[in-house]
Amino acid sequence: MDRRQFLAACGIGAGGVLLPGFTGRAIAAEQLVEPIEAAVKRRLADAGLGAATEAGASYCDVRVGRYMRQFVLTREATVQNVVNTESTGCGVRVIADGAWGFAATNTMTTDAVAQAARLAVAIAKANAKSQTAPVRLAPAQGVGEVSWRTPIQRNAMAVPLKEKADLLLGVNAAAMGAGASFVNSSLFLVNEQKYFASTDGSYVDQDVHRIWAPFTVTAIDKASGKFRSREGLSAPMGMGYEYLAGNAADKVTSPNGVISYDKSYDMREDAVAAARQAQEKLKAPSVKPGRYDLVLDPNHLGLTIHESVGHPLELDRVLGYEANYAGTSFATLDKRQARFQYGSDIVNIVADKTQPGSLGAVGYDDEGIKTKQWPLIEKGKLVDYQATRDQAHILGKTASDGCSYADSWSTVQFQRMPNVSLQPGTNGLSLADMIGGVDNGIYILGRGSFSIDQQRYNAQFGGTLFYEIKNGKITQPIEDVAYQMRTPEFWAACSAICDQRDYRLFGSFFDGKGQPSQVSAVSHGSATTRFDGINVINTARSLG
Repeated sequence: MDRRQFLAACGIGAGGVLLPGFTGRAIAAEQLVEPIEAAVKRRLADAGLGAATEAGASYCDVRVGRYMRQFVLTREATVQNVVNTESTGCGVRVIADGAWGFAATNTMTTDAVAQAARLAVAIAKANAKSQTAPVRLAPAQGVGEVSWRTPIQRNAMAVPLKEKADLLLGVNAAAMGAGASFVNSSLFLVNEQKYFASTDGSYVDQDVHRIWAPFTVTAIDKASGKFRSREGLSAPMGMGYEYLAGNAADKVTSPNGVISYDKSYDMREDAVAAARQAQEKLKAPSVKPGRYDLVLDPNHLGLTIHESVGHPLELDRVLGYEANYAGTSFATLDKRQARFQYGSDIVNIVADKTQPGSLGAVGYDDEGIKTKQWPLIEKGKLVDYQATRDQAHILGKTASDGCSYADSWSTVQFQRMPNVSLQPGTNGLSLADMIGGVDNGIYILGRGSFSIDQQRYNAQFGGTLFYEIKNGKITQPIEDVAYQMRTPEFWAACSAICDQRDYRLFGSFFDGKGQPSQVSAVSHGSATTRFDGINVINTARSLG
C-alpha cells in the first residue's frame, strides 16, 4: 500500500475508515507467522550475487523479503473489514559500468533470481551510456552472517483475530458509553522479514515488527448540528502486541489531567477520555488570534519535527532529487558549512535508527550498514544531514549514515528519514514547572491538519486538543487554533524543554516519498517543549 492509496482510503481524521487495495496476495491470519527457511534465503541470495558478478557487475546486493500486513477496521459495534496480505520476492541491485541497475522477481527459485540479476546488470549498462559520473559507494566492511529482530514480547501477528476484534469493539463500546456519537477504531500491524546479502560479504537477516492502534471519537450537538472529533493520543511503535497492555507506569498525566502514553497504551482509557473531551470541544470558546507562548506535547511536536527538521535535512531533497514530487529544502549545503543557526542554543536534534521501540529501529539498513545515532543540529547549529552509501562523499564522509530503505522487495532502496528527535532538557524541568512559567500561552496535544511549503520553510500546524494557559495555570479548553511559523524563527523561539522523564515518541506510520512512491515508518522523540511568541490564528469558518 502506498501513501496515496492510504490517504484516499482511510479517513481517520474525518471519522471514517475505508479499506484500500493492496499489493500482494490475501492470506489466512494463521499464515502470517511462517518465515522463509534460512537455507532457502541464502541459496537465492548467492544465486543473484553470482549471476550479477558473472554478468559484469562490480557490486551487487540481493534482498529476499516477505512483507506482511494485517489491518482490522471497526466502527461502533461492527467489524468493517479485516485484511491479511503477504508479498514475497527478491530484489537485485547492481553497479555495472559505474551505473545502478535494479530488477526483481516474485518467483522464488535460484534460476529466477539469477535471471533478475542479469537483467539488473543489463539495465545498469544501459544507464551508464547516459550517466555523467560514476556511482561512488562509501566503503563498507562485510559483516558476515548476522541477524536482528524487533525485541517484541508478543508477536501481534500471532494473536488470535477474535482477541483483536474484541479489543477494538470494547474500545468503541466504552467510548459510546461515555457519550460519543460515533467512533471508529483500527489496528494496523506490519511484519517485514528481510534478508540482505551483498558482494561485500554481508548476510543480514532481520525481522521487523510495527503496530498502530488509531481511533477517532466524534460528538455531535444535535440541536445545532455542530460536531467535534478527538483522535487517539497514542503513537505507532516498533513493538509487539504488548504495546496495548496499558501499564499504569507508562502514562504521562498533564496538570489538567490529560493522559498521554509512552511504551504502552491503554486504548480503552484514551477512548473514554476522548468522548468526554470531544463534548468539551463542542462548548469550548474560539481562540483569540495573537502571539502566544506555546507548550507543545510530544504527541504534537513530533509532526512539527518531522516536517520542519526531518524532511529538510534529507540530503537527496537538499540536492534537488525530490524537487518534482516532494520539493527541495531551504537547508542548503552552504548552511552546513556555515553552521547555520537553525534554532536556539538548547535545540539538539539527532538522527537515530537504534532507539528501542521506535518505528525506524533496525540493526542494519537496506544496504547492510549497521545503524547508529548521529547529530543533525547541535546547540542550535546545523551540523549534518542524512546520507546513504552513494551520497556520503558529497558531504566528505567516509561512511554511510545507514538510512537506506525500501518498502518492498520489488522497490529499490533509497535515502529515507531515520528517527529524528529533539533531545530532552538537562535542567530538571517538569511539565508542571514549564506551565507554571507561562503567563499567556496555549498547551497543544495531538496532531491536526498542517501545511508546509516546498522548501520546508513556511508552515502552519493545527492540533487535537488546545488549552488556554493564564498566569501559570491551565484555565479552559479552547478551539480553532493553528500556529504559523518560519522554520528557523520557530526553532529560535524554543525557550525550554522538559527533562528525560517527559520524553516520548511520536510516529508516522505511512510517510511517503519518491517516484514511484514508497512509504516508510519513522518516529520522532521529544519532551514537552516551549516556544515563545508564536503567531496563532483562528481557523473557524463562518457557514453563513
